[in-house]
Amino acid sequence: MDTLELLLHPVRVRIVHAMSGGRTRTTSDLCVSLPDVPKTTLYRHVGLLADAGILEVIDEQRVHGAVERHYRLRRERATIDADAAASMSLEDHRHGFTAAMAALHAEFNAYLDRDHAEPTADSVGYTQVPLWLSQDELAELIAEVRTAIVSRRDNKPTAHRRLHLLSPILFPIEERPQQDRDSSPGSSE
Repeated sequence: MDTLELLLHPVRVRIVHAMSGGRTRTTSDLCVSLPDVPKTTLYRHVGLLADAGILEVIDEQRVHGAVERHYRLRRERATIDADAAASMSLEDHRHGFTAAMAALHAEFNAYLDRDHAEPTADSVGYTQVPLWLSQDELAELIAEVRTAIVSRRDNKPTAHRRLHLLSPILFPIEERPQQDRDSSPGSSE
């Protein structure tokens, strides 16, 4: 199974989210974090991610006669790089977006199902903001957002930090103007 196929699955996306932040977790820990995912399904997907080197076993302990593995996410293996994204077909993008939305929907429902969910107190947001942007303005916005995210991506868990899921989604909602399409790379001019 290739990396795209591995990472473009809603349950595996959620496992990657749950393993983020440099944490070491067992499959039992993941079952607690993802209570809506059947144990057998979770174990199968953890196995696939481990076999592919996206999760690495960093410790094994005997617990009640069974071997309990402690996993850590190999973040560099858990991303779809620019080259892989560029090679994706439109159908791959459709599949990837569907997997991401399914994972996001499941994560949000799991949050709301908690006994003490407080969306307002937790600063939950899901606002969508249409923006008119030139290509240069779009590139600048992406760079600013990327800088803000990267500056916090390596934060480690502490007593004062909770893991949050940030899902920037960006795509045009209208066709490009004809003059932009005519002068774009690959046009016949």
